[in-house]
Amino acid sequence: MKRLLDILLALTIFILVSPVMLIILLVLLFTTGGQPIFMQERAGKNEGPFMLFKFRTMNSVKAPDGELASDQVRLTAFGRFLRKSSLDELPQLINVICGQMSLIGPRPLFMRYLDYYRPIEKKRHSVRPGISGWAQVNGRNNANWDERLRMDVFYVENVSFKLDVLIIYKTVINIILSRDVVVDETYLIADLNEERQADVVR
Repeated sequence: MKRLLDILLALTIFILVSPVMLIILLVLLFTTGGQPIFMQERAGKNEGPFMLFKFRTMNSVKAPDGELASDQVRLTAFGRFLRKSSLDELPQLINVICGQMSLIGPRPLFMRYLDYYRPIEKKRHSVRPGISGWAQVNGRNNANWDERLRMDVFYVENVSFKLDVLIIYKTVINIILSRDVVVDETYLIADLNEERQADVVR
């Protein structure tokens, strides 16, 4: 039933927001060097890899040494708006339609984090990852890693239609109010590894 609802709702939302997505695509074509879609490998259900889609929010400006500049430098004004409004997540509707994601579930994280989860935290991969989840509507990215992963496990252990509806409602409210939105997500890239590399699986 959850998968059927995912398909029906994702298709409906995709059709409704397609004009908005087209406008975003056109703007990004001129602000990101002609590469409006960002693709990145993430861990899905049963820890299987998949390519997550997002609207690109950074350009390809390079530092004097020839390497890409920092994320803060490359984040465009339009990209900041997309992140703040969560519109950069809209392409993940395609991931949902294709069966790689669900509308609601633990957020998909990097494959390289797999070795750093505690045994109970690996439960987060027993369901499809989601565009939004219990952790995101209860502090979004402001919560620390232990708390975020604990909330992911809570969702998996208590998943229900009622809980999904509650998360959808809270997601909409958070987006409207721009509540607990982290625009600069660069700190999320390595901190789980750093926190646990000395204690891989406890």
